[in-house]
Amino acid sequence: MSASISQNQRIAVIGLGSMGFGMATSLKRAGHAVTGCDVSAEAVARFVKDGGAGAKTPAEAAKGADIVVSVVVNAAQTEAILFGKDGVAETMPEGSVFVSSATMDPDVARRLAKQLETTGRHYLDAPISGGAQRAAQSELTILASGSPAAFAKARPALDAMAAKLYELGDAAGQGAAFKMINQLLAGVHIAAASEAIAFAAKQGLDIRKVYEVITASAGNSWMFENRMLHVLDGDYTPRSAVEIFVKDLGIIQDMARSARFPVPVSAAALQMFLMTSAAGMGRDDDASVARMYAQVTGVKLPGDK
Repeated sequence: MSASISQNQRIAVIGLGSMGFGMATSLKRAGHAVTGCDVSAEAVARFVKDGGAGAKTPAEAAKGADIVVSVVVNAAQTEAILFGKDGVAETMPEGSVFVSSATMDPDVARRLAKQLETTGRHYLDAPISGGAQRAAQSELTILASGSPAAFAKARPALDAMAAKLYELGDAAGQGAAFKMINQLLAGVHIAAASEAIAFAAKQGLDIRKVYEVITASAGNSWMFENRMLHVLDGDYTPRSAVEIFVKDLGIIQDMARSARFPVPVSAAALQMFLMTSAAGMGRDDDASVARMYAQVTGVKLPGDK
């Protein structure tokens, strides 16, 4: 075990959803004193039952913390956690670090970092990838950028949460930009996989056999292999919801428009996620794009009534 992991740190985790809960558990398992906070009292109670500490507000959780890990959905929630009512900037000790895991526009990450750093605290732009299972197993990929001081302060938490840590620059925004490139590909791959599996069903093919063939062929992608299992099982319990890609592909469109850079493939994928959301499946698993195709074309997929 490295020296950084063995140092016991006081860490607050804000957001105990599917990712945050696993990250908080990983931090606790590494020997840190972890306080969890979430809008859901049930999530906090579950973490306390699991051996952690609980707090009712972000400000309370961050009081005396060396590291604050924010695992919320978007930039607006991150800003509220930092500077809103009962925000962590009120109570974080000077010299502590805020680790932001939300996917957001790089310009917003830079603005939040500058605003926090003027108060004598550090900001690490550290979006995550890997899913809930990897979060719970300390196997996340973290795409981080920030000052050397922010990295040094956050190192014990990063070591406890990540299997792969990419240090991508000495200022906030770079981590966010790398994550948006990943999200562009992830959204396009889910939309393409959904289109392919529904089209295969329309051709009367056995889609389980299609899955077997494609996952052993050049047309495979990580998203096809992972998400199309949900379609085969007819299980759209949200591991990652449709609305996540409505948000992220929307951010990509905004970034691309500002840069005068054409992104027609991701624009088409965004329309498929928007259509799926409009059909009432926004909070369902993002593999629901396949269900949207099926509904439009009269195709039957597993689990259809």
